[in-house]
Amino acid sequence: MAATKQTNNETGMNNLHLTVAAIIEDRNRFLMVEEMVQGELVINQPAGHVEPGETLPEAASRETREETAWQFSPEALIGLYLWQQPENGERFLRAVFTGKHFGHDQQQPLDTGI
Repeated sequence: MAATKQTNNETGMNNLHLTVAAIIEDRNRFLMVEEMVQGELVINQPAGHVEPGETLPEAASRETREETAWQFSPEALIGLYLWQQPENGERFLRAVFTGKHFGHDQQQPLDTGI
């Protein structure tokens, strides 16, 4: 029997987004972001997509910096979460980290919409 190679389309990987998020607690307070999502103001964790060549912890650190201007050092993986968008079937695999924040840069511009 000959082995067949599955394509991303056949495995459903073409509609999978790899994302990260950070849960950062300091003295019973959590670092969160306000952002516009589909025209609505929501409160979220610092989060976003993993870029090519990044490790998951690197992406979590970068996204936290871009969205909050805080440096973030991931220390532990809290969990992996898979969610499917009901309207279009897109799937999101999110790695969520916890760790320490430090070095806030008040001059750094934040991501658009944050």
